[in-house]
Amino acid sequence: MLDALARFRRRIPLLLSLTGFPLLTGCNMVVLDPAGDVAQQQGNLVVIATALMLLIIVPVMALTILFAWRYRAANREARYEPDWDHSTQLELVIWAAPLLIIICLGAITWVGTHLLDPYRALARTAPGKVVAAEVKPLDVQVVALDWKWLFIYPEQGVATVNELALPIDRPVRFRISASSVMNSFYIPALAGQIYAMPGMETKLHAVLNRPGSYEGFSANYSGAGFSQMRFKVTGMDEAAFAAWAKGAKSAGGTLDRAGYLVLEKPSENEPTRRFGEVEAGLFDAVVNMCVEPGKMCMRDMMRIDGQGGMGLAGIHNIRPLAYDKLTARGSSLPAELLPTRQMVAATCLPEDGDGAGAALSRPVDSAPLIGAGLARPGVSSSLSRPSLSQIAVSDAAPFVTGNP
Repeated sequence: MLDALARFRRRIPLLLSLTGFPLLTGCNMVVLDPAGDVAQQQGNLVVIATALMLLIIVPVMALTILFAWRYRAANREARYEPDWDHSTQLELVIWAAPLLIIICLGAITWVGTHLLDPYRALARTAPGKVVAAEVKPLDVQVVALDWKWLFIYPEQGVATVNELALPIDRPVRFRISASSVMNSFYIPALAGQIYAMPGMETKLHAVLNRPGSYEGFSANYSGAGFSQMRFKVTGMDEAAFAAWAKGAKSAGGTLDRAGYLVLEKPSENEPTRRFGEVEAGLFDAVVNMCVEPGKMCMRDMMRIDGQGGMGLAGIHNIRPLAYDKLTARGSSLPAELLPTRQMVAATCLPEDGDGAGAALSRPVDSAPLIGAGLARPGVSSSLSRPSLSQIAVSDAAPFVTGNP
């Protein structure tokens, strides 16, 4: 009786693991069964890699159990060979099988890394559906705020907070940035996660193939309100998306720079909000960290530095900086009442639009894979750089004179 109880107790972990499998049927398998073609290809990579690794893991686990049972102390019939120490055939099997699997994983990873590069424009929207040259992707500008998400649709001229609407079967081109700390933009049903960082711009190309409601969130801890930093993603057909954009346009409200400075202040559990009008160049100002009036943009600062700087006159080109989001950022207080920290004042003429043309990638070349971002042999590209004659001296920088 005691022996039977002991055997049953040893089988309890196995029984618990078997009974747990039916409970997994209620789990949300969105990563392995997503609604977007890019996420589906990424899920296939996970399945293939897991299957290849199981080719080694399963036999090793099975042989471990077999050897433990066959060569147990109580088995007097097992062959005893105390002087055995080498087998060429066994060594070939032990090393050849993992090597072949590593080669397969390396090849699959290399191809997948380039084909699924988030910066690479989509060549297809579904298996067998090639993106035509005349198809224009939907541009969506994403800003991670504390603790909410801002989505700007430059083509439609609207913006939303914690709400993302996408037409199905149409390529989407995301431009992603952040206002303060680093976050991670992640929609499991659409594509893998991409970091959102202040002062930088990351990109993501994806497509949604099935209508429905999905969830997006930040996958990188960013402070007290991180747990509520979630947003709703709705997939709809083109007609429904056009109606949604029209409704957002008539929702009223304008998101300009002053409104953005208020919106970006930390808040939790922010409700869905829509803006029917968005100030031109807002996203570009966010990326270049110059939303505040009169502050020099990073692109202008780098351009001036690349051409030699402004010399000694540059040390006078400063203004009081009110950067504390909880108190005085964007405040209309007189300069003498603001903190003593300084910012570099703008000296360059503002650029039209938001610089979208320079930041968006060209249509993907459907020719055989040659590597992401690499030009074909014989094709060269050059970057033109504005001259200092394009830099205008504003009344905010009276000390800038002559050629730096």
